[in-house]
Amino acid sequence: MTPPTTDAPVAPAPGPSPTITATPAPSAQAAPSPGHNSARTPAGALDLWTLLPLVATVLLLALPVPGAGTPGSGGALPADLASGVAVLSCLVRLWARRVRPLPGGAALVAGLAVTGFAVATVTASDPVAAVPGFVRYLQIFVLVPLAVCLTIRDARGFRLLTAALVLLALVQGFIGIRQFATGTGASYMGEEVRAVGTFGPGDIMGMATVVAYGLLAAVPYALCPPASARRWLRPCALAVTVGLLVALAVSFSRGSWIATALAALTVVVLTGRRTATRSLLVLGALSVVLVGGFGIGSDMVRERLSSVTDVAQAPDRSVNDRYTLWQAAGSMWRERPATGVGLKGFPEYRDGHASIGLSSGSDTEGAGQAFRKQTLLSPHNMYLLVLGEQGLIGFVTVVGGWLAVLVASVRALFLARRGRTGAVDCGLVAVGLVVWQAVDFLYSDIGGPTTVLTGVVLGLGAWWALAAPQRAAGA
Repeated sequence: MTPPTTDAPVAPAPGPSPTITATPAPSAQAAPSPGHNSARTPAGALDLWTLLPLVATVLLLALPVPGAGTPGSGGALPADLASGVAVLSCLVRLWARRVRPLPGGAALVAGLAVTGFAVATVTASDPVAAVPGFVRYLQIFVLVPLAVCLTIRDARGFRLLTAALVLLALVQGFIGIRQFATGTGASYMGEEVRAVGTFGPGDIMGMATVVAYGLLAAVPYALCPPASARRWLRPCALAVTVGLLVALAVSFSRGSWIATALAALTVVVLTGRRTATRSLLVLGALSVVLVGGFGIGSDMVRERLSSVTDVAQAPDRSVNDRYTLWQAAGSMWRERPATGVGLKGFPEYRDGHASIGLSSGSDTEGAGQAFRKQTLLSPHNMYLLVLGEQGLIGFVTVVGGWLAVLVASVRALFLARRGRTGAVDCGLVAVGLVVWQAVDFLYSDIGGPTTVLTGVVLGLGAWWALAAPQRAAGA
């Protein structure tokens, strides 16, 4: 008789059957990543620890930033340091797993962006002075987005990071509303009522940016929460949306209003015809009640809204300065169309390309800060800033990457809705945030403490665009 091989099943000895603990097969949602020993570390605990630096990057922006936006206030902030930790921890995990982290197309987009930054640095009139700009652009548009994209494993991680965005928005929004109600905000129309949160009048767009991110992260759950969501999720999301709308209104930021309106409209339309119609009616009624019924800053909001349509006929000084800065950036590009004037070169070349109509700076005061003139160091248009400082090479490589993320995220959302696979709520959040960033770049550029959040938002959009259906499945 041939003895049994080691692979053949062996009949158990007579007697009581031993207790066997069944190990469930790993599902597609919780598939362990390469190099991960799921027998030792629970997947949920691993996700929490790997996402902790990114969550800290977001939440540390709730801390006050003394002198934000003022001369000499630059340098690494706690949120920037946390983003560096997130990038380093991501690199360590990739090195330990020894796997190919990105598809070829995504690696090409990132590589082209790095190439554009490098060309703009070496061709600058002072390459040494351009190096800090190279590092900053690399951080915001390459390293942080890739860290977000490669750290998030599934929809649970995505939702955790967007929940941090909502929490930050609630903190800053509450402080902003309090500033408006008590007259302790930044100066606006002779009154210290402009909500700026902890960022101060030197970074007038900081709170509006944070609140807009949180608002767009909450809207999809107010409209169509996942089927597996708790019953309290929708009413909580609705309450958060209303509160953040009030905070955004009293920020008096025209660019943020326009970007938020277009991004929210995009999200509403992508939820479906029936949900979109019902949601637009509710949002319209809510706006009438908040501004018309309760009179929440109605006079100032109405004046600010009317100025949006009046800028072509009789622009105020801030709009006139912005137009002049836009023209200066365009003149820089025409002078050096291929490579631009170099990273961090706009302030140096500004006076040589701007008209005499440009003022000496913007007036800032309030929110605990004395009156001071804030120098105009950028054109307040990210597309023109890239074009003027990096030329066509940088514009194609950098802006092309942003466009690729936007198109791919919208495409992934349509595929998820059609195939009923993936967490559609994550797709709506990702598309809303990327659309907001694309529109807001028409009125602003990078700068200030909240700049690091730009990298986080682009990373969320990139993760959704690249995530396989099983990774993006709801948990």
